Amino acid sequence: MGEVVSFKQARKTRARAAKETQAAANRAAFGRTKAEKAADAVEQARKDALLDGAKLTDS
Repeated sequence: MGEVVSFKQARKTRARAAKETQAAANRAAFGRTKAEKAADAVEQARKDALLDGAKLTDS
């Protein structure tokens, strides 16, 4: 026969895994320094300017 499983313990284990996954995502999204955020903003502004310069006008 199979192993006896406690549903209560299985739910707690699954909840812990979900919390760890969410924590990892939050660390990636919000765990950046001010300098890293500023560098990304400058890079995005450069990309936007390059894209705007390549647009065709309706003449």
